[in-house]
Amino acid sequence: MADNYLEKKMEEHRSGKNNKPVKRCTPTGTKPGTINVKFPQRRVFVTGGAKGIGRAIVEAFRRADCKVAFCDIDTKAGTATAQATGSQFHPIDVSDVDALEKCMTRIIEAWGDIDVVVNNVGIGNFKPLTEMTVEEFDYVMSVNLRPVFITARRLALHRQSLEAPNTYGRIINICSTRYMMSEPGTEAYAASKGGVASITHALMASLSPLGITVNAISPGWIETGKYEELSEADHLQHPSRRVGQVSDIARACMFLALPENDFINGENIVIDGGMTRKMIYV
Repeated sequence: MADNYLEKKMEEHRSGKNNKPVKRCTPTGTKPGTINVKFPQRRVFVTGGAKGIGRAIVEAFRRADCKVAFCDIDTKAGTATAQATGSQFHPIDVSDVDALEKCMTRIIEAWGDIDVVVNNVGIGNFKPLTEMTVEEFDYVMSVNLRPVFITARRLALHRQSLEAPNTYGRIINICSTRYMMSEPGTEAYAASKGGVASITHALMASLSPLGITVNAISPGWIETGKYEELSEADHLQHPSRRVGQVSDIARACMFLALPENDFINGENIVIDGGMTRKMIYV
């Protein structure tokens, strides 16, 4: 009788009589070919957010319905970005320590805290070694490197003062592939970005008890001008077969800011289309 029962069940299976449709899902439970990411509303502060990569980062977080404040020395571009994105613009020079600290204090007082800090501001000032003055070298450091320390310190002091701790925090430092590769006349910029790469893992260790992760992103060639005017050779020299766009960096910032990605910590993520891994001999 048992054998007969099994035979009947096998017949039903072959005929499809009792086969229930299986729902095909992606890991997120949505229809095949899509991924849904739920991004909680966060309070975000971006340095150098008026244009280029900085503006793309501001736009990305605003699209995710985050509160975004940014600072920049370019008042005209900053005002335009704020109006276009619904973000908050603070016109300051980040080399002014007092101005940067007061800017963060105003934001914290208005919002209660800052969840994500993106240290994006940076200048190049490329010129021959013998033509660069010590004062010019120091100014590059005061714009590219020192603000990373100032914003992290200001956030840490605030977090330590909270009665109810905020266990979520992200600091994302925009570095550069020039921290590990150079051409003539880039001493100040390379040194500043090398400092950003190093202070990233130092801050990771210091801020770990506060639940703040610290990572860096090192862009390669990210075109912030007229992308359509680039040549075929510009694109094809990259293993990825194209020059980078500002959105490439903005998406990486969003990824690092996801609450689930707290196991990525102290890293410097290179986004350069594969150029620094490409062996080149002339």
